[in-house]
Amino acid sequence: MKFTFLLLSFAAIVGFIKMSPTNETLINYPESLEKVQWLNLDEAATMNAKEPKKLLVDIYTPWCGPCKMLDKNTFSDPKVIAHLADNYYSVKFNAESGETVAFNGKTFSNPNFDKNKSPLSRNSAHEFTKAMGVTGYPTILVLDENLNVINKHVGYKTPEQLIALLK
Repeated sequence: MKFTFLLLSFAAIVGFIKMSPTNETLINYPESLEKVQWLNLDEAATMNAKEPKKLLVDIYTPWCGPCKMLDKNTFSDPKVIAHLADNYYSVKFNAESGETVAFNGKTFSNPNFDKNKSPLSRNSAHEFTKAMGVTGYPTILVLDENLNVINKHVGYKTPEQLIALLK
């Protein structure tokens, strides 16, 4: 009985606080200051055609531990986010996805993709991944404004390492 009373009292107080007017102004920061603005290959190529910029392509798999560390530690770092926003179109590409993608005048698919496998288990490598010469995950590709690969970095990178590689 006491527990129910306390729970109801707490809920009423929280509801009252949320409904109370406030003089504080909420600041809505643009998303680009909070996280990397990931695009797919098609979006990046379209944007690059309008306003040429290098592309950074993060090739990952959902089961890859170092890929998850890269997202958690490196791509969430404010300096990395700012550097990518200023200098690159950032693309995230699942190296084992079943999607068909068009890029740089070619179409790539994953004909051996097994849709019955768990997304967290290994699947076959995508043709785009093979065409880019990816041998391990994560792989960060740097493409020039003409969509040619100019650098390839395999493995986890700290924020400092990544920024140094991209300068």
